[in-house]
Amino acid sequence: MPRSEWRPWVLLGVFSLLLFLISAATFSSLGVVLPAMVAEQEWSWAQAGLGFTLLGACCGGSAWFPPMVIRRFGVRAALLLGTAVMALGFVCLYLTQSVWIYFLGTALCGVAYQLMALIPGTHVLAAVFQKRAMAFGLYFTLGGLGGVAGPMMALGVMSATGGEWRPFWALQAVAALGIGVLCAMLIPNSAWLKASSEKIDIAVKADAEAAAAMATPAPLAVYRTVQDWTLRQAMGTPQFYILASAYCVHLLSGVTVSSLSVAHLTERGVAAGVAAGMLSVEGLMATAARLGGGFIGDRIDPKWLLMFAVGSLGVGSLALSVADSTLLMFVYAIGTGVGFGLTALAVTILLLNYYGRKNNLEIFSTVCLAGAVSALGPLIGGSLRDLLGSFSPTFQLFGIVAAVVFVASLFMRPPQLKSEAEAPAAAPAGLVNDPV
Repeated sequence: MPRSEWRPWVLLGVFSLLLFLISAATFSSLGVVLPAMVAEQEWSWAQAGLGFTLLGACCGGSAWFPPMVIRRFGVRAALLLGTAVMALGFVCLYLTQSVWIYFLGTALCGVAYQLMALIPGTHVLAAVFQKRAMAFGLYFTLGGLGGVAGPMMALGVMSATGGEWRPFWALQAVAALGIGVLCAMLIPNSAWLKASSEKIDIAVKADAEAAAAMATPAPLAVYRTVQDWTLRQAMGTPQFYILASAYCVHLLSGVTVSSLSVAHLTERGVAAGVAAGMLSVEGLMATAARLGGGFIGDRIDPKWLLMFAVGSLGVGSLALSVADSTLLMFVYAIGTGVGFGLTALAVTILLLNYYGRKNNLEIFSTVCLAGAVSALGPLIGGSLRDLLGSFSPTFQLFGIVAAVVFVASLFMRPPQLKSEAEAPAAAPAGLVNDPV
């Protein structure tokens, strides 16, 4: 097989491995390790939640940084920098003797997450694959398996070390350095990526012109813009803010469930192992949702996937707020898992379909930046727990927020540039009219 044919699949594997590592070691496992850290360090849950908030806030708030590094120094530089910062963050968590070192560690991990994961990953994969939904579906699926492995990995290490939590963070620091450097070395240079994206653009446009002559509209047709929008133009549309809100609510739910669900369920009489197991079930459902969404996202408009995903998030959050039985715990795990996994995929594809590939790096990064607001979830949850004595009101509140976003997405229509008056407004029936 020619190198140009197998290299995109190598890149898909590289970024999937990175996403697996950092998903397992950060958001999905911190909530499992956190109760032991709180007990030993004698923190309040508001302090513990603030650390998780910093993880999410720095993850979203630093979204402007990776595009700057990538545009100026290339993807490889971003990955190497992210590897160093991630390892340093894990070292801080390992050395934690005060809440301030814990805060620093979570903040560094949040910044590194953006440098190593979604922003460079979506940027590269959009430039080497014509079928974006398929590529992103596999990327989110394979990488998302970290959400399944993370809780069990944390429990396994703590069990093997007599309940100690520091060895877990030491192992993550070593893993981040080894895998991060290895993957960075497999990334091609900027010239190769540019040539690949130009070749993909030509092929996709040729396919679109051929398909346009014979295609017939379908009710669930995939809309794809015929123009590349600028960031400013995209931010002038309500659709951008609906998608940003959906991304926020998916993080709001995901980060809060990861950080507080184990503590919440144990307070309701659920065994700690079962509560952690529900996180793995949630991760498994997220993985399945991403895989399924990736296979149908090029055939059914991702708007419908987004609606289903946000609705599932709302149902899952409400179920978690009152969960004390096996049935309710599975409703929570399936609902939040499917919603968390599918929302990120749907938003990523819709941003490309609505606004094109050329400026997607900046557009997607801005949506990630807006997602920093969602990092308040664990802080809100911890504060409400200290004030009201329960985590339930937090999950009920977030379920209502998801319902509002669901209604907004229900009425969302593809955005139109004023200059498109003389051009086709949309490319129905699954046509691909914009460059990947």
